[in-house]
Parts: sequence; structure tokens; C-alpha cells
Amino acid sequence: MAKNFVAELAWRGMIHDIMPDTEKVLNENPTSGYIGFDPTSDSLHIGSLVQIMILMHFQRAGHSPIALIGGSTGMIGDPSGKSQERNLLDQETLEKNIKGIESQLSRFLDFTESSPNAAKLVNNYDWMSSFSLIDFTRDIGKHLTVNYMMAKDSVKKRLSSDAKEGMSFTEFSYQLIQGYDFLHLYEHHNCLLQMGGSDQWGNITTGTELVRRKAKGKAYALTCPLITKADGTKFGKTEGGNVWLDKTKTSAYKFYQYWLNTSDEDAERYIKIFTFLDQKTITDLIAQHKEVPHLRQLQRTLADEVTRMVHSEEERVLAVQASEILFGKATSSALKQLDEATFLDVFEGVPQASMSKSTLTEGITAIDLLASSTGFLSSNGEARRALKENSISVNKEKIQESFTAQPTDLICDRYLLLQRGKKNYFLVVFN
Repeated sequence: MAKNFVAELAWRGMIHDIMPDTEKVLNENPTSGYIGFDPTSDSLHIGSLVQIMILMHFQRAGHSPIALIGGSTGMIGDPSGKSQERNLLDQETLEKNIKGIESQLSRFLDFTESSPNAAKLVNNYDWMSSFSLIDFTRDIGKHLTVNYMMAKDSVKKRLSSDAKEGMSFTEFSYQLIQGYDFLHLYEHHNCLLQMGGSDQWGNITTGTELVRRKAKGKAYALTCPLITKADGTKFGKTEGGNVWLDKTKTSAYKFYQYWLNTSDEDAERYIKIFTFLDQKTITDLIAQHKEVPHLRQLQRTLADEVTRMVHSEEERVLAVQASEILFGKATSSALKQLDEATFLDVFEGVPQASMSKSTLTEGITAIDLLASSTGFLSSNGEARRALKENSISVNKEKIQESFTAQPTDLICDRYLLLQRGKKNYFLVVFN
């Protein structure tokens, strides 16, 4: 028996608004439902992961998910939740972004045509590009009043006295175009449901209204809460910017670290939203975590599950190993298994010095390496004392004063990692 999609989202805290009878309709028959993705970049970030999870739950419940790429709406910009108009994308950038998003979505949803509830990927540019302004205003615009459109929160906020620039007609028309997307999918793909973030409620209900007025049909809407962090900072953002699903933009290590570093309060919510663990497993895990919170089992499970899903088990293992390098008992061989990007991510912000590779030809003595050549330690005397204390490591291996650095010691053929004690790191870069 297929799962109850709405009940599944409800216990996970993933429903904000839902139209009456939506659950009943979904429980009666397999249904098509869609979510739109704006192609503002060639990669989605973890803010989009919420919508991906909803489509995955939808497919797992026996329904047919449709992922709509906003090829045409991406040229306009959605005003919902925005305080100013977004820069418009050119065609070349848009096409690059669409290809990147299509590739990512195929990792999460089953698009196999022979599957009974195969996912579909559509691009609204395919039906909007040939729609003339005259046809659109005559066939679609007449079905919704300006009064109806002005009543939407996304419009009212932009027209309020707080907004500096007002709202262009381009942005005002966005809800009508998104509403037409729903009508088109209703008529051509028998799509009865649109889903999205709670800031999309106005745009989504414009679609259901258009289906009612123009097609004399009945369509449904469901939104999920916008994900927040308990401390008030923005979810999915770090000091370096967005946390992306593309590992060339956010490495698997940094991705793993983001989830590992969540607070206890956030981890309790996120593990329901971003994993497919069942209710009993999650309830037990939260109870275990509360008994021994210092072990951070909740965060570790969350980081494991999401990294495995977004990247792979292999990438998850490497991310865990990389995480243990700073805090665990990592070896030189573990260091040398890291690719350069991950190695630099792990030791981001660590003080460093540059040296010429040619200096390694005859070898660099331990004293020179620690003091005069790099400035890691303040003097040769301090270097000797530290070596006698047995507190110095190179590439995670303890060294004595007799040590001489050789080209074979380099990590990624470029780096030596110096360390005094447990936490005092220094990077030597050889060019």
C-alpha cells in the first residue's frame, strides 16, 4: 500500500499551508504534482534540498513528481520574499544553469520512463517562448483581476512604504506566468498539485484559481515552512556563502561539516526534514542524543545521511576521514589520500609560508623547517626545545632533530603540514 504523503510530511514538520481535500485526493489515486526550480545558478544549494526531499517523498508515496525548471520565469525573477528586483539572466547563462540543475535532479528522482510513476522534467520556456503578449493577455490575463493579484502578500510587501524601488510590471506579471505553468501542466500532464516553500503560497494559489476559472477544474496546493536556524542566522549559508549540492562549489568535506556543526535544536528538526529515517528511528536517536549530547550522535547521523544521499557513500567516508584529521588520530597516509581541494578545505585559515621546491633537492633540516625558513617557531632555540619535548609533527608523524624534509614527504606534491602539540598547525607551500 502506498504511503500517505501528507501524513508523512506532517510528522516531519514539512507542511505550512495546505488546501482543503488535498490529502483526500492524494490518498484516492496516484497523482501528478510539481515544484518549480529557478535556474539562478548551475547548481542547486541546500535551500533547494527541501523541495527535492518533498518530490522524493511524493514519488516514494506512489505519485508522479514533475520538476519544472523555470527557463522563462528565470528570465524575469520571482519577487516573493525579495526586497529588490533580481538581475535578469542572459540566454547562454540560463542554458548552462538549466543543464546543471537537470543533471543534479536526476540523482534524486527516478526519471526512468518505464517506471509506473516516473518523474518528469519540464522547462516552462518550451511553452512560454512562443506565447505572444497579445495571446497571453487575451487568453490568460482576462481570467484574473488586478485586485486579486494586488492582494498577494508578495505584491503588497513590495508596494509598501518600506520598499524603496516599488515593483516593475515584469515582476508583477510573475505570478500570472507561474499560474499559467500550473494551468499548462494541469491540461497537458494531468497535474493536480503544486508544492513549494511557504513564500510561494500566493503564486501557487494564483495557479489553482486560474485552473478553476479557465479550465473549470480543481487543483490543489501545499507548501512547507521556510527552513530557519535556531540562532536566527540564515539556513544554508556559511561565511563562504551558499552550501551547494555541487561538490566543485562546496566540497563533500565542507558539506559534511555544515551538517555536523548544527546545533542540537536544529539537528532535531533537520533529521526529520533531510533524511528518510522512519519516525521510530528518529525518536530513538533523539532520546539517545539527549542522554549523551557530547557525542553528537544526532549531528553525525544527520551529516552521514545527507552526505551519502547528495554525494555518495565513498564521498561520505572521505569526508569523515578528513574531519578526523584535525580532531582524531590521523596518519600521514590518511593525509596523503586527500585530494588537494579537500586538503585545503580542512586546513583553511591555517598560517602558512611559501618556499621554493628547489630547496627540497638537498633536503631541509628540521630546525630550518620550523624556524628560519618558515617562521612557524620564533627561533632555532625554540625549535630545538620543541623537538626535545617531542611535540613536533610533520604530516601527522612525530619527528626528531635529525629529520630532513624530502620531496617524497610532500602532500599533493606541494604541501608539508607542521604541527606543535594538538592544535597548533602550520602549512608550508612549495612552488
